[in-house]
Amino acid sequence: MHDALITESLVALDVDFGATPREVIGHLADLVVGAGRASDASELAEAAAAREAKAGTGVNGRVAIPHCRTSAVTEPTLAFARLSNPVDFSGPDGDAELVFLIAAPEGGGKEHLKILSQLARALVKGDFVQTLRDAETEREVVEAVLDVVNAEPKKKKAAAAAPAAGSTVVGGAVAAGAEEASASGKPKLRIAAVTSCATGIAHTYMAADALTQAAEKRGDVELIVEPQGSSGGDRLEQSFIDSADAVIFAHDVAIRDKARFAGKPVVDSPVKRGVNEPNAMIDEAIRAANNPSAPRVVAASASSGEDSATAGTGESWPKRLQQAVMTGVSYMVPFVAAGGLLLALGFLIGGYDMANGWQALVTQFSPTNLPGHEVLIDGETMTFTRSGWALYLGAVLFATGQMGMGFVVSALSGYIGYGLAGRPGIAPGFIGGAISVMVGAGFIGGLVTGILAGLIAYWIQTWNVPRWLGSLMPVVIIPLLTSLVVGLLMFMLLGRPLEGVMNGLTGWLESMSGSSAVLLGVIIGLMMCFDLGGPVNKAAYLFGTAGLSAGTDASFQIMAAVMISGMVPPIALSIATFLRKGLFTPAEQENGKSAWLLGLSFVSEGAIPFAAADPFRVIPAMMLGGATAGAVSMALGVGCQAPHGGLFVIFAYEPWWGMLIALAAGVAVATAAVILIKQFWPNREIEKAAEAVAV
Repeated sequence: MHDALITESLVALDVDFGATPREVIGHLADLVVGAGRASDASELAEAAAAREAKAGTGVNGRVAIPHCRTSAVTEPTLAFARLSNPVDFSGPDGDAELVFLIAAPEGGGKEHLKILSQLARALVKGDFVQTLRDAETEREVVEAVLDVVNAEPKKKKAAAAAPAAGSTVVGGAVAAGAEEASASGKPKLRIAAVTSCATGIAHTYMAADALTQAAEKRGDVELIVEPQGSSGGDRLEQSFIDSADAVIFAHDVAIRDKARFAGKPVVDSPVKRGVNEPNAMIDEAIRAANNPSAPRVVAASASSGEDSATAGTGESWPKRLQQAVMTGVSYMVPFVAAGGLLLALGFLIGGYDMANGWQALVTQFSPTNLPGHEVLIDGETMTFTRSGWALYLGAVLFATGQMGMGFVVSALSGYIGYGLAGRPGIAPGFIGGAISVMVGAGFIGGLVTGILAGLIAYWIQTWNVPRWLGSLMPVVIIPLLTSLVVGLLMFMLLGRPLEGVMNGLTGWLESMSGSSAVLLGVIIGLMMCFDLGGPVNKAAYLFGTAGLSAGTDASFQIMAAVMISGMVPPIALSIATFLRKGLFTPAEQENGKSAWLLGLSFVSEGAIPFAAADPFRVIPAMMLGGATAGAVSMALGVGCQAPHGGLFVIFAYEPWWGMLIALAAGVAVATAAVILIKQFWPNREIEKAAEAVAV
């Protein structure tokens, strides 16, 4: 481990590194590899170039800061070039003359990232940039950088130790400069700001400091910034948020816990604008604070539970729709989990024939009046395999589970609406979901009504209404109008077509047998193991869980294939690390010690560390194992009434031995495949790591 973040060998002065950002990044990556801080220059350059393609890293002062995190980097590193031939990094004031490559290792600790972010923050300071321009030797550049990095924490502590009244704060660190406004007697506007970028290394903190410095010089605002970056940052106090006149969001990724800002006038822009145009954003925040019709942060909208705003979110509508559907799925799963497991327990205790008369069993009997083997139901005598407490308790559990499953479609629809429009979208979504069940449209109808409810409610929120009506909008007007529109559309236009689609899908699934069922199992297995918890995996999981509400054998079989194939990757990789340690890095070997338990619990994400480090060898092997497990599960007709739990809900599988056979087959194939691929297509990085350990 090198002591310094940057050394003379990582500095190149007055060089021509090409005419494009990719060429410059490639030369800087060569410097990093030459200094022994990265293993593969092309991999490092590709990662930084991919980040550059998302948004140019040029900033004020004709400076560029391409940056990335990649497993090719062994320790946090800075490489610097002063270009004799400036290159366009999409900066606001021309081609970049000074270029820093910030290279961080994959999964690097927060302390390392703090050092990197401190340098990024220094780049908005004119005197530091001028020092870099005037440096005559590589040593001068190194000293200037290290002075900034080492001095930054001290400045922060000093500022925090002596806060001034009305001063400006970044993530809890106080900066002087806002006293002039208070001395003048003119009230200062309070602005709460949040910054975040895709990697959380540089732009997050540069935007925070740029906004802070702009506010200091103005003196007419009191600004507090919460940087939501990889190296952390102090959380805004809720008392300040509540008293804020406006909010600034400078971000490229979703704001965490946006509900804290609900109702505040908002200025929402990409993080780069916070770096390049801080004064303009502050001016816009001031205008928003004085404009009753300004966009405001409204309700919650993402699968993570974060809030949306009527202003731009920085995300495309397809992305927002995807997040909203995932929000619906995440809130639906507890209903499925509770209902499905209770149904399974009811069958386990009361017997499967109890399902034919559960309603009569729970309404006609009680703990003091237990049923016998024969029960009169609707004028007919029905005979059950169990009696007494077992039959009655099983019926109670089954009935409770049925009630839970009855909310599945409504929950899916309601929380999709919530994901798009916040709280005003919940009631119309739930109502639309209930209508979907009534007309036979099922979970497909629930998806449609949830999206309709969210989009309509979101649109109504954009209406400019009188202030006296504004307070009624979210709790009365929006739910009323949206529910009315959704109901009319479903009953008069969409209900029957969606019912036809649902009936067609159900009929197709129920008719599947033999090779067609096996093919479906293969497809499910491939999807579950493709991205290990990503969008494709979640789409397959939604297909399985949403179908459980139908209560058919086909839906139970699909759920079993989903769960069994999703268990395969962590278990297989864990076994592989025990069988052939030399094919895995020490870190992977350590992960393998616990991955098997994650797999048995149906946590596919337990395989992500392996896949991230070696995707081209791991993912195909896992997909092969998942496809095998799904195919065997469908071939054996294994059904599962629980949406989660893996091996620990074995009582919910029928037949349980079929689940074990399918799981064993998938794990065996995946384990053998990953060992063979790694054996005959060696990973050079792993070989180097093994040699280093051996030495």
